[in-house]
Amino acid sequence: MITVRIDDETKRRMERLKHINWSEVVREAITRVLRQEEERNLARALLLNERNVITPDEGYSSVEVIRKWRERIK
Repeated sequence: MITVRIDDETKRRMERLKHINWSEVVREAITRVLRQEEERNLARALLLNERNVITPDEGYSSVEVIRKWRERIK
Protein backbone atom coordinates (compact mmCIF):
# COMPACT_ATOMS: atom_id res chain seq x y z
CA MET A 1 0.00 0.00 0.00
CA ILE A 2 1.27 3.47 -0.83
CA THR A 3 0.13 7.01 -0.11
CA VAL A 4 0.19 9.67 -2.78
CA ARG A 5 0.19 13.32 -1.83
CA ILE A 6 -1.21 15.87 -4.23
CA ASP A 7 -1.61 19.62 -4.07
CA ASP A 8 -4.99 21.22 -3.22
CA GLU A 9 -5.70 22.37 -6.77
CA THR A 10 -5.19 18.87 -8.17
CA LYS A 11 -7.41 17.47 -5.41
CA ARG A 12 -10.22 19.90 -6.32
CA ARG A 13 -9.93 19.00 -9.99
CA MET A 14 -10.05 15.30 -9.17
CA GLU A 15 -13.13 15.79 -6.98
CA ARG A 16 -14.96 17.28 -9.98
CA LEU A 17 -14.38 14.00 -11.80
CA LYS A 18 -15.85 11.62 -9.23
CA HIS A 19 -16.70 9.01 -11.86
CA ILE A 20 -13.00 8.26 -12.32
CA ASN A 21 -11.43 5.60 -10.12
CA TRP A 22 -8.24 7.48 -9.23
CA SER A 23 -6.73 4.51 -7.41
CA GLU A 24 -7.02 2.50 -10.61
CA VAL A 25 -5.48 5.36 -12.62
CA VAL A 26 -2.49 5.38 -10.27
CA ARG A 27 -2.17 1.57 -10.39
CA GLU A 28 -2.25 1.60 -14.19
CA ALA A 29 0.34 4.38 -14.35
CA ILE A 30 2.67 2.50 -12.02
CA THR A 31 2.22 -0.71 -14.01
CA ARG A 32 2.89 1.14 -17.28
CA VAL A 33 6.11 2.69 -15.96
CA LEU A 34 7.28 -0.67 -14.59
CA ARG A 35 6.63 -2.34 -17.95
CA GLN A 36 8.49 0.42 -19.82
CA GLU A 37 11.49 0.20 -17.52
CA GLU A 38 11.59 -3.59 -17.73
CA GLU A 39 11.47 -3.40 -21.54
CA ARG A 40 14.23 -0.81 -21.52
CA ASN A 41 16.35 -3.03 -19.26
CA LEU A 42 15.73 -6.00 -21.55
CA ALA A 43 16.72 -3.97 -24.60
CA ARG A 44 19.87 -2.78 -22.81
CA ALA A 45 20.72 -6.37 -21.83
CA LEU A 46 20.27 -7.53 -25.42
CA LEU A 47 22.58 -4.80 -26.69
CA LEU A 48 25.22 -5.68 -24.12
CA ASN A 49 24.90 -9.34 -25.01
CA GLU A 50 25.36 -8.62 -28.71
CA ARG A 51 28.50 -6.61 -27.96
CA ASN A 52 29.95 -9.52 -26.01
CA VAL A 53 29.52 -12.08 -28.76
CA ILE A 54 32.91 -13.34 -29.88
CA THR A 55 33.21 -14.63 -33.40
CA PRO A 56 35.77 -17.43 -33.58
CA ASP A 57 38.62 -17.26 -36.06
CA GLU A 58 38.14 -18.97 -39.37
CA GLY A 59 39.09 -22.61 -39.15
CA TYR A 60 38.51 -22.75 -35.38
CA SER A 61 36.77 -25.94 -34.34
CA SER A 62 35.31 -26.16 -30.87
CA VAL A 63 34.90 -29.90 -31.45
CA GLU A 64 38.68 -30.27 -31.77
CA VAL A 65 39.29 -28.23 -28.64
CA ILE A 66 36.84 -30.36 -26.66
CA ARG A 67 38.49 -33.56 -27.92
CA LYS A 68 41.93 -32.27 -26.89
CA TRP A 69 40.70 -31.46 -23.39
CA ARG A 70 39.02 -34.84 -23.06
CA GLU A 71 42.24 -36.57 -24.15
CA ARG A 72 44.19 -34.65 -21.49
CA ILE A 73 41.78 -35.81 -18.80
CA LYS A 74 42.15 -39.52 -19.66
